[in-house]
Amino acid sequence: MLNERNWIVTETCFDPKSQNHAETIFTIGNGYLGTRGAHEERYPGEERTTFIHGVFDDVPIVFTELVNAPDWLDLTLNLGGEWFSLSEGEILAYQRQLDLRNGLLSRRVEWRSPRGACWHILFERFASLTNPHLLCQRVTIKAFEDTTLEVRTTLSGDTDNLNYKHWEWIGQGFGQNSAWLHLRTRSTGIELGAATRLSILGGQKLRQTAWDTRNAPTLVAATQLKSGDVVEIEKITAFYTSRETTDPQSAARRALESLPVSAWKGLWESHARAWQREWEACDVVIEGDDRAHLAVRFSLFQLLAAAPRQDERVSIGAKALSGYGYRGHVFWDTEIFMLPFFTYTRPEIARNLLSYRFHTLEGARKKARENGFKGAQFAWESAATGEEVTPTWVPHPTDRTRLIRIWTGDIQIHISADVCYAIWQYWQATGDDDFMIHRGAEIFLDVARFWASRAEWNAETGCYEFTDVIGPDEYHDHVDNNAYTNALARWQLLTALKVMNWLQERKPDKAAALRRLLELDENELARWREVAEKIYWKQDAASGLIEQFEGYFQRRQIDLQALEPRTQSIQSLLGIEGASEANILKQPDVVMLAYLLPELFDEKTLRANYEYYNARTDHTFGSSLGPAIHAIIACRVGKPDEAYQHFLRAALADLEDVRGNAHDGIHAASAGGIWQAIVFGFGGLKFEPEGPKVNPCLPRHWRRLKFRISYRGQPYEFDLLNSPAGGKGG
Repeated sequence: MLNERNWIVTETCFDPKSQNHAETIFTIGNGYLGTRGAHEERYPGEERTTFIHGVFDDVPIVFTELVNAPDWLDLTLNLGGEWFSLSEGEILAYQRQLDLRNGLLSRRVEWRSPRGACWHILFERFASLTNPHLLCQRVTIKAFEDTTLEVRTTLSGDTDNLNYKHWEWIGQGFGQNSAWLHLRTRSTGIELGAATRLSILGGQKLRQTAWDTRNAPTLVAATQLKSGDVVEIEKITAFYTSRETTDPQSAARRALESLPVSAWKGLWESHARAWQREWEACDVVIEGDDRAHLAVRFSLFQLLAAAPRQDERVSIGAKALSGYGYRGHVFWDTEIFMLPFFTYTRPEIARNLLSYRFHTLEGARKKARENGFKGAQFAWESAATGEEVTPTWVPHPTDRTRLIRIWTGDIQIHISADVCYAIWQYWQATGDDDFMIHRGAEIFLDVARFWASRAEWNAETGCYEFTDVIGPDEYHDHVDNNAYTNALARWQLLTALKVMNWLQERKPDKAAALRRLLELDENELARWREVAEKIYWKQDAASGLIEQFEGYFQRRQIDLQALEPRTQSIQSLLGIEGASEANILKQPDVVMLAYLLPELFDEKTLRANYEYYNARTDHTFGSSLGPAIHAIIACRVGKPDEAYQHFLRAALADLEDVRGNAHDGIHAASAGGIWQAIVFGFGGLKFEPEGPKVNPCLPRHWRRLKFRISYRGQPYEFDLLNSPAGGKGG
């Protein structure tokens, strides 16, 4: 049974100043699309968006972005001749809730109109998990006097992306109590078919009409109410695109025609059962910390809501499907931070996400060619094709007359190894040989070609080097021999050779075919090993400290404590150049490396590097990716209380907007990192030849931690009880 506590995210009053943050928090989705939590009746300043996986269109500066789909939420109420609005009349009671168990978003409002009439209104919505093309709304209204009700709902194609419009109108029309709309993206030519149906249950003398307004077909229904009457308004909307069918407009109309007159109950029951199955596979139980427990479940809900179940040509962007941040682009956030959650709880979803990288391999090859290298170099920001879509220039945040050069798309090269790391982790966890044979091996070999061609021989040091790069720590760009980049490149090259050997033994025909396809010979394979064994590496023998990049130890020393209290990042305080010249980190590459490649660190060097870089990291205002990884390593060096503080920074990033930017969308990487902190940090999960084992390091106030994983096709459940003194238990 699912734990009954800590499932509901609640808002008890409407604050216009924080409505964009609330829209992010109340995002719902089903793996096909995601819709922000804007109100049905609209409100000034809202960011009213629905994003559909894979529906990208060109836009200046940022190359391409997910397109804001037609507005399916619009539903306005005329109650006794007065329009319902939160900005007029009096709100007597208000409560909005997101039920994480089933993705139901509800809002209860007791409203006194400007003329003094009182109404009880319940709004409900969900995006069907069993039929991801269907979106369901229900409004229940109670009248306290004899009066009238008019409902208007518009299927508007006049949506935009922050004032940039992507849709071209093709056609529209009406059916019985329904309307449809046919659109096409301006540049990429993706067609979208949308259809909506409006039903009214209750009331008297129902009249229904339609307004044929171009690009905004509108359904209108009016009825009379008696005091005490309860009316249900049901609206079902269907979306299809040409990515799934050759005739999306007809598909959307048929989806509604096949439904019964009253469809909510049946659609809801199957949807709720589907969500129950999801949670049975991946729920986490924390006893003794309700705040953290709710935050963990919220994070997992947002990952599950964005996870593509039917489509292996899309991935999850850095903001999932919840906001305009990063325009829906895919980063290393997916492979390193989000993917482990799916790999160990929903491996079929992890396979889809990794397949996206296989389907975009040509884009990675194109980037390598354009940069003068062999093989495949994955884009720092990727979209539909896998070609690089990182903006080259962006406007300055405070001076709109200036532009800032963005270098990540040019020189943040570690992502190619990160993709391979995720493939390897998935393969080890699932034993999915078919994926490695037909997809993973080709990626591994082509990425190894990139690393070998990107490596630069330095005769003075006798090493292969990677110069002019950016590591995960983006406060420092144009650095040489970043420790994380070099170590992951070495790991990738050596692991690619292991993959080739395994493939030659298991599937020699496939190995031979890949050799021909990639024009690989023994000389090139031998070079991979040579490069790997001679990659630059600097570590102090006495202390065990690994220098994050060449010259890092000589950077300007800054005492972070002396700058407290502060409300800005170090980069905001010092400027881009000032932060680059200092020793403060956005996120610590060496600590991240210790998590991914623990074999490089014994107990002494792990502790030394954690303590050194922990003291020099901009935890609160730097990267949202770092805190969860810090929490894991803090557990491994026996500091559960310190780990908990790091964990909270990640867990509350969205719910409590600790960084002040949650209005841009969910911190999806942080959400995935939270799960890893729970399982690999506090749970101490490790994989040994005999199977998964745990060595817990629980915060002292946690009484219990319970989680589930899947490993090599077998389910495992770990139920960890804290010892009376706190810390370790089992």
